[in-house]
Amino acid sequence: MKSLLLLHGAIGSAEQMQPLADELNKQFDVHTFNFSGHGGLSTDVDFSIEQFAADLENYILENNLHPVNVLGYSMGGYVALFLAAKQPQLFSSIMTHGTKFKWTPEIAEKESKMLNAEKIEEKIPAFANALKQRHHPADWKIVLEKTATMMKKMGDTPPLSDDLLLKLNIPVRISIGDRDEMVTLEETSHVYKTLPNASMQVLPNTKHPVEKINPALIVKASLEFFQ
Repeated sequence: MKSLLLLHGAIGSAEQMQPLADELNKQFDVHTFNFSGHGGLSTDVDFSIEQFAADLENYILENNLHPVNVLGYSMGGYVALFLAAKQPQLFSSIMTHGTKFKWTPEIAEKESKMLNAEKIEEKIPAFANALKQRHHPADWKIVLEKTATMMKKMGDTPPLSDDLLLKLNIPVRISIGDRDEMVTLEETSHVYKTLPNASMQVLPNTKHPVEKINPALIVKASLEFFQ
């Protein structure tokens, strides 16, 4: 049975990927894990694509999964492509969904403002409570603060350059929801066209948050691509 590693997004956790894991575990040996500082892990770590790529590499090697298939949601997809460009032997294929590829100082400033803990508590208390539970016993506000700082660094110096993408020859599927309010079709198409061995798909009636993605759509796309 093929191994499939599911990667969560920024300010997320492995728990969010469990509905997909439950749907896919009949066809694959499914794995999930938390990136550093997420899902209750200590936040006394560096929040960066480089650190999360190291987390991913360690998990793959420690569990003897290489070469592994990866389904990365949002930041998880970015991390997978970043590591695969440097360590391609670790991967069999990669599917990303809802991954934000274009980072500039202006985009980073806009996205980081969405991570203001006080405003979230005031305007979206249910979301604040979900974040609190997701990252317990760690402080969810620190997770947001460090993620915002990471985004600003990515805006200044995007880790995943076109030069890196051009080095990536393994099969890649780039997926986006047609109603994604964070990721543009333009930036997604650019990465698809830059990668030497990529395909692209658009999921209908699909917004960015992982909780609002129809699992059946991702499962169908995953089975089509990985098998």
